[in-house]
Amino acid sequence: LYCFAGEIGLSGEIRPVNRIDQRVREAEKLGYKKIIISKHNKLNSNNCNIKIIQCQKIDEVLKLLF
Repeated sequence: LYCFAGEIGLSGEIRPVNRIDQRVREAEKLGYKKIIISKHNKLNSNNCNIKIIQCQKIDEVLKLLF
């Protein structure tokens, strides 16, 4: 299962969101195995069991999924 945390701009860029560490932890608690976030988000901690995938454009996400 994938989880997504980001904002998509009109030109297809994936923008960062606030409190990304909290969102990643919550996705992990809910049972997600992978989360896709913006490449521009800075993670403070990486000690979790969820795989974090950072993408810059929506095209990258589509290639991952299909």
